[in-house]
Amino acid sequence: MRFVYSATPWSAATPDAVVASTEFSLYIVCCADGTLYTGIATDVDRRLAEHESGLRGAKYLRGKGPLNIVFSEVVGSRAEASQLEYRVKKLNRLKKLDLIDGRSRLDDLRSGQVLEEGCA
Repeated sequence: MRFVYSATPWSAATPDAVVASTEFSLYIVCCADGTLYTGIATDVDRRLAEHESGLRGAKYLRGKGPLNIVFSEVVGSRAEASQLEYRVKKLNRLKKLDLIDGRSRLDDLRSGQVLEEGCA
């Protein structure tokens, strides 16, 4: 067995270190039937292509095309994106439409001001 020395610390060479330094976006997709789907990704266009291909896309979106991105905003780390995704998914449809149309902002959700439970 050979040991190969690397000048790069192990933690910096792991995929987790790469993911931690990338910025995530929160996006909302409108399906052909008018329903809204919320997700996060580092590359929204690539993620939409995955959804449309059905290979790595969300099960919810299968057969619901064509899909249109109606909202996308860079939100920061994966942790921040996941928290915002959770909060947006709890909004009712009207509140999501307010977000899409610019009548409310993601910053309001970060501070917890607009949180309202509902389904859509």
